[in-house]
Amino acid sequence: MRISLLLLAASVASAGTLRQRADPASQFSSFHLLSISDARDRKDLDGKNFEQPNSVTSGLSNAAAIDTPQSRACRASPNVRYEWRDYSQSDRLALMKAIKCLLDTPPSGNFPPSANRYEDYARLHQLYTPNVHGNSKFLVWHRVFLFHFEQELRRTCRFDRAFVWWDETKDAGAFAKSDLFTQPYYGNLLPPQANGQGWCINSGAFGGITINIGPGNTNTPHCLTRAVNEQLTAECNAGYVQLCNGRGTYAEYLSCINGGPHAYGHNGIGAVMSDMSSSPSDPIFYQHHAFVDRCFRVWQNADPERTVTINGNDAFGTPVTMDTGLFFGGLAPDVKVSDVMDTLSGTVIGGVPFCYRYNY
Repeated sequence: MRISLLLLAASVASAGTLRQRADPASQFSSFHLLSISDARDRKDLDGKNFEQPNSVTSGLSNAAAIDTPQSRACRASPNVRYEWRDYSQSDRLALMKAIKCLLDTPPSGNFPPSANRYEDYARLHQLYTPNVHGNSKFLVWHRVFLFHFEQELRRTCRFDRAFVWWDETKDAGAFAKSDLFTQPYYGNLLPPQANGQGWCINSGAFGGITINIGPGNTNTPHCLTRAVNEQLTAECNAGYVQLCNGRGTYAEYLSCINGGPHAYGHNGIGAVMSDMSSSPSDPIFYQHHAFVDRCFRVWQNADPERTVTINGNDAFGTPVTMDTGLFFGGLAPDVKVSDVMDTLSGTVIGGVPFCYRYNY
């Protein structure tokens, strides 16, 4: 009995470090989910027209588009993004320090009510969500958004390590057991409270931070909140990724990965991460989107033409082509799709070559 009481006391003390939300959990939105059975039956494509021809870079032949002086220089010595398990503790801690540095850096002043440079990116995402979600800009815009965030870490906070990605397929159904969600790093990942609300995270590198962007399209100060659902994270599995990889065109692939592993990862972590427009307020967002970008790159690797072609429409129904612009509100340089469709393009963006691959 004494041991049981001690364990109970320890449990209560531990839970006491996690402040409950003052706001209803319902204020956070959630992503639309595509079940794996519906993806297998291609029901997500019902009623959609992806018949417009794919766009080839600036009218050049595919071979010429792939082989440029910039791409040759890049392929000779690309930057490598390492999976979390292959990332040293020193690198992990350096990344945490750099992100915290952005949280402590004054905002640009162009994205109110952002309170720091980190939140400038969250606010940008919130503002641009209607234009870059639910249409063919999604994968390429977020690819560049992640690149710009990485360069901000390097430029502003002197981050000088390789960048990182998280292979969620290895933790599918057990995200909370990953050591990402431990004290030195991203903090706890707990199931919802009995009332369905998440927990305010007070552990880890970002414990106790105040978020000023969101929930949704509102901007009310709140805590960093999570509420894991491992039934949802289980859908971030290798089988689902492989199913999406079987799609032939960019727009078909995007429809699968977006409603599949991408959406399940967001909703599975829950609360702030499940909120489409303001989800970058949780630093784990960037690990998750590195996973999505890596999935995208693997799909591209199966056919070189996938780095020089695109199809589908933007939010206004206009066909997306390789000349379509991707905009970042003055926070970071704008680009064209053709600049970033290949992660080994070597195109110079803001003085930095767009040049990286994943370690597997």
